[in-house]
This record gives sequence, structure tokens and C-alpha cells, in this order.
Amino acid sequence: MLELSNKTNLLESNIYKYSLQDVSEPNLYREVYSYDDVPRVAFNHRRVPMGMPKDIWITDTSFRDGQQSVEPYTVKQIVDLFKLLSKLSGPYGIVRQSEFFVYSKKDRDALAKCQELGLRFPEITTWIRASKQDFKLVKDLGVRETGILVSCSDYHIFKKLKMSRKQAMDTYLSAVGEAFEAGVMPRCHLEDITRADFYGFVVPFVNELMKMSKDAGIPVRIRACDTMGYGVPYGEVALPRSVAGIIYGLQHYSDVPSEMLEWHGHNDFYKSVANASTAWLYGASGVNCSLLGIGERTGNVPLEAMVMEYSSLRGSFDGMDPTVITEIAQYFKNEIGYKIPPMTPFVGRNFNVTRAGIHADGLLKDEEIYNIFNTEKILNRPVSVLLGKTSGLAGIAYWINQNYSLSGEKAVDKRSPLVSKLKEWIDKEYESGRTTTLSNSEIEGKIAEIRKEEAL
Repeated sequence: MLELSNKTNLLESNIYKYSLQDVSEPNLYREVYSYDDVPRVAFNHRRVPMGMPKDIWITDTSFRDGQQSVEPYTVKQIVDLFKLLSKLSGPYGIVRQSEFFVYSKKDRDALAKCQELGLRFPEITTWIRASKQDFKLVKDLGVRETGILVSCSDYHIFKKLKMSRKQAMDTYLSAVGEAFEAGVMPRCHLEDITRADFYGFVVPFVNELMKMSKDAGIPVRIRACDTMGYGVPYGEVALPRSVAGIIYGLQHYSDVPSEMLEWHGHNDFYKSVANASTAWLYGASGVNCSLLGIGERTGNVPLEAMVMEYSSLRGSFDGMDPTVITEIAQYFKNEIGYKIPPMTPFVGRNFNVTRAGIHADGLLKDEEIYNIFNTEKILNRPVSVLLGKTSGLAGIAYWINQNYSLSGEKAVDKRSPLVSKLKEWIDKEYESGRTTTLSNSEIEGKIAEIRKEEAL
């Protein structure tokens, strides 16, 4: 029988409805995940159509997943960071939601103080155990949506929960039913989806969720969790590792609307940002991130990275204020004492800093030659140089102009006597065995000394 698809507006044959495969032995995909080798990427050459949703957004897990890998934030720090998230989000709520723990008094105090701010975005959500008591707690806190864990790979179902697939599905569906009873919208975290039997468990389970949702008149959000960072963004990759295949499959075979579909990734194989972008491109409206990528093991998708990806894909920040990214980085450094690796894109100390003399020579002529974009305008981070052994005359001239805000006729170039004298001093420092870069105060002191000698 043919039906007109409301997704493609084409006549399509009835989609096959997948049933639960309640296997006696777990499918651990040993040909892909042998454990004693690096996981393999298998291709099946099946092409998935790209279909970015009309609206895409970012959600935040800094106060949930992010707090699991650092010293827990204080109430004040959570409130301050929440304000910065709202400022970054802009009037259209591109940073749409932020999830909180609610187990401790400190967690609940932080949530209440953020609620008192009355900010529209990000919406406050929670993450809880799937129990009646916790659902009631969420309802009493005045929170509309909460995340619950529904682990979907046989690694978790058989090895951790010691259940069959049928038992796991029944347990999860019962928990969702309790959420509906409490009047709470559940967000189902499909943990370890990139090692799960997609058509044998994930699709049949989500089909049941969608039926329950329709009957209850309460939406269910599906969060596809790449818990171990195994997802890959390449085309024509076989499941369970294909990000595009997972997103397409949840939409096409389980009828999950884009606005109810969210990606949550980890960075174990350096693919978190590419995977999150792929999820957007293939139909998920939401990508779940944390500030600075702080999270379990190698971390989550960095929120600031997806702000840039959003602008790159959409051609606009759509009201987001990217200069807040620099404020957030400074807050982590100065108020929390978190050490950001210096080479980290957008937020690291050396993100738009050069040491190489040949690069500095280009910057002196036109900073666009060696700067990725106008970092001063977009991030409130002027391009800069560090002076060291390889800086050269151009690097020194650039540093002086930037440090003393010299431009036009007042700017010095690499032929300036001051630059030459400073270069002689720097060369002697390194000839004497120095290995570190020069601090601003050292250079400023030497310039003052040279100026004093010239005035005599």
C-alpha cells in the first residue's frame, strides 16, 4: 500500500514496523568493538538524505554532566554561569535549555535561585532517577521537563542491568508512564546508542514511547547519547556508529519529530563537534553541550564550538552574543580557578596568539592573513603575539603596536631603532640559555630602559 509521506511529500510504500528482538545473548558488535583493538569503522555504502530542521538549537549540560568531572560548582558559580548562558543565548533562545541535578540541597538551592532570575532562556530542566518520588520532586520544583536514563545497548542491558531486552523495555516504559502520571515531560536519554542494536531494540522501544506519548498527550524528547564517543560523521557508515543513520532512523522509522530529537556526544575520539553538526544536518533540532566541553572523561561537545558551528551553518548568530564566550572563559579562569588548556579553540590563552616571526610579519601587514576571523569583533579577543626566540623584528613591532595601542603614523614598523634594540636584547636572552617566552612586564621594562637611554 502506498501513502503520501508528510516528510518528503512523495508517495512511499508502507514503512516496515520493527519489532523487539528479545535475544538470549547480547549483541556486542565484536567485529567493530573488539576491545583489544581500536574500534573499527564499517561501511555499508547506504546513503542517508540530509535534512536540517527549520529550527536548530543548543542545550546545556554544564550543571549535570559537566559537574561530574570537576569540583562541584558553588550555588553562586552556577547562578553566575546561568546568567552568562542567558546572555549568550540571546532573545531567540538559541541556547534553549540547561539541565540541573536536584539530589542535594545545594542543587535545589541553585535551581531555585536561577528560577528567581526570571530569565526566559535557557529553560531549566532536570536529570533524575526514574522513580515516582523523583518525578514528584520535579513537579513540586515547578520544572516542566526532566531527563531519565534508558540505557539501550546490550552492554548495559545484559552486563550492567542483568536484564533481557524485554525486561529493560518494560522497565523503561513503566518509568515513562510514571512521569506522565506526575504531569512531567520525560526526556529519554538513550545511553550508549552507538553500541546498541538499532533495529532490534532502539527503534521498537522508541516506537512504543511515541505511542505512549500520543495516548497521554504529553511529548517525549529523545536524546541520542553517544556515551563513549564512538559515533562517526562520515557518509555511508554502517550502524550502530553512523550519526546520520541514527538520526535518520529515529525520524523515519520511529516518527520522532526534529524538535523532539537531540544529540548528546562525547569527545573520546575527537569527533564530538563533527558528530553534533552531523546530527543537526540530518534532522535533530537539539545538540547537547557543556561549557568548555567539560564532562566525563574527554568531555562533552563544547558549547562555544557549537555557537560557532551554528553561525557557520546558518550565516548568522541569530541574536547570540559570542563575546560572552570570552566572559565565560575568564569566569572559569578567575572565579573558578579552572585551567583552560592554552591551545583550546576560542577560549584558550594561545587561541589567536602567534610566536612565529613569519606569521607576525603577515599580521603586521594585514591581520586577516593569519587570523581565522575578526576575533576582536566576534569574541572581544584581539589577535596577539608572544615574544620569544623566533618572534623576529615583525613580531616585536606588532607586539609594541598592540600593547601600546599604536596605529597610523604613531605605529612602529620592523625598521624602527626601538625594535632593533629590543631584538638585540631578546637574542642575548636566548643565547644565554633562556627557554621561556618573555612576559609583558619584562618587555615593558626593557622598553622603558631603552627610552630612558635615548633621552640621555
